[in-house]
Amino acid sequence: MPTFTWDVDPILARLGPISLRWYSLLFVMVFLGGFWLLKWQVKRGDGDEEDAGDFIVYGVLGVLVGSRLGHVLFYDFDKALRDPLWVLKIWEGGLASHGAVLGLIFAMYLFCKRRGIPFLEGSDRFSYSAALGATLVRVGNWFNSEIVGKPTDGTWGVRLPRFDRVPDPPLRHPSQLYEVALGLFVLGALYVWDKKLGEEKRPRGAMISMFFALYFPGRFVVEYFKEHQTHEPTPFLTMGQWLSIPGALLGFYGIWWAFKTRYPAGWVTPEYDDEDEDEDEDEDLDEDEDEDLDEDEDESPAPPPAKKGAAKKAEPKKAEPKKPAPKKADDDDDDDDDDDDDDESPAPPPAKKAEPKKAEPKKAEPKKAEPKKAEPKKAGDDDDDDDDDDDDDDDDDDDEKKK
Repeated sequence: MPTFTWDVDPILARLGPISLRWYSLLFVMVFLGGFWLLKWQVKRGDGDEEDAGDFIVYGVLGVLVGSRLGHVLFYDFDKALRDPLWVLKIWEGGLASHGAVLGLIFAMYLFCKRRGIPFLEGSDRFSYSAALGATLVRVGNWFNSEIVGKPTDGTWGVRLPRFDRVPDPPLRHPSQLYEVALGLFVLGALYVWDKKLGEEKRPRGAMISMFFALYFPGRFVVEYFKEHQTHEPTPFLTMGQWLSIPGALLGFYGIWWAFKTRYPAGWVTPEYDDEDEDEDEDEDLDEDEDEDLDEDEDESPAPPPAKKGAAKKAEPKKAEPKKPAPKKADDDDDDDDDDDDDDESPAPPPAKKAEPKKAEPKKAEPKKAEPKKAEPKKAGDDDDDDDDDDDDDDDDDDDEKKK
């Protein structure tokens, strides 16, 4: 019976010293596809596309660092000690999914804490992207002929000459394709689960918990068909199975907790938008300008002290009595008319009370008005008055003579 042989060069193209690997291309697809799914989830929850862009950067960095460190610590620590630079050669493969999950959790925690978003809300939105990443990364392992399955006599087995490097390589379980199928199943199940819960009516934490509850038990089963990658701690469970148990338990507990608490789903607007930062900067500039103005006012010279008596209303001067001068009959009539006009004229408005200036430390006491002393008349004035009296007497004598 014919068998299937997988003998594909892991390098897609060579451009001089630069090599483009299938694994790298698949990782770019994880980034783009994960961003598209995350943007769809964030916008559906009334979030902004910018939030999805920032979130996917955190997630990809967390997956890269976590998966590489997980592979080094759990599976190839001896090789890392022999060749420390090998740790940085991620394009050659060697990423652990359990380490990727731990790195992703840490990255999501940092992002959600910085933006003020509930951690489970952000995790739910990322669940689709996580399922897609788990699928496409295993496709990259398939192109690299790594993380292979155990030998099998089944007709579905494949030969991997780039891994075994023997003239007649054995048939092996295509464990990479098993995990690809697992990732696609989880991705489809999440979509059905999301629709069944009413999308945005779902309780918070239900999506990421379902991802854990489906993926890690499936991973536990697939481990039975995979070649051991390191010295296993026990003869009946692999390292991958031991690491899958906590993830599965956490998923089952998370589903129970989500439906018990039933916190509503919904994206939260980030607290630190660019517009808010610009407004804060403008406010800071305004405050700095106000402080500069206050300093200039403090340094400006104080105004000269006001004259005494300006703080209070000036008291009217007392009218000095004048001696009545003898008037003619015609003059009496004119005076009466003037008095009538004076009575009919409106009274002048009261003078406004002067407000004390703040610069004056004490209230100025008003200066009492001193009555003016009557000035003595000059001798010339007395002679003029006597002449007027003599003229009046002469006029009276003339009138009597005429009569």
